[in-house]
Amino acid sequence: MIVNPWRFAAAFLVLVAPSICAAVEPTVLTFEGAAPGAPPAGFAAALTGRGRPVQWRVVADEGALGGRALAETSADSTDYRFPLAVYEQLSAKDVEVSIHFRPVSGRVDQAAGIAVRLADADNYYVVRANALEDNVNLYRVVRGNRQQITGTRARVASNAWHTLTLRAEGERLTVSFDGQPLFAATDRTFASAGKIGLWTKADSVTHFDKVTVTPLP
Repeated sequence: MIVNPWRFAAAFLVLVAPSICAAVEPTVLTFEGAAPGAPPAGFAAALTGRGRPVQWRVVADEGALGGRALAETSADSTDYRFPLAVYEQLSAKDVEVSIHFRPVSGRVDQAAGIAVRLADADNYYVVRANALEDNVNLYRVVRGNRQQITGTRARVASNAWHTLTLRAEGERLTVSFDGQPLFAATDRTFASAGKIGLWTKADSVTHFDKVTVTPLP
């Protein structure tokens, strides 16, 4: 396990949506206004598995909000390599996280994922969508060992924008893709609060332009 504890200094925009019926307000993270090539503020880089250190950078993308997205740009083809961008400003047990992403390239994988209840780079839940395999799978990562909980076939088109959502509430994990419910599962492995993060695999270059984080009451 390789962890890069460097902290990012570039600016990113935080938008807060109006509250509804006293529910906890969501935080919406975008990368508008950040300079291409800069690392994103508020995140720390980490790595599950093997391979070169990860490189999360703001990139230009005309289809992204404000023309800016976030990508892991190293394109290391090591198969058991899972880069993480860990959001450091929040720790939560029950949370819903939604990401807007576009798979751009990758020969080994073209993946985008959400990590929740992240204790460290070797212990967390993750749901990921894969454009080369056309599926969405839910995993637990325990001591660096990725174990599939469940999954399903889903059309994940390359070079198209998609939305992936993971809701963790108690022992129940619920996944939606492009606005449609896919599946739910029950798992008791991680029962404590943890960080949330963005996740890719191997040589995936995936653009993320919006992350919505809603702690659940």
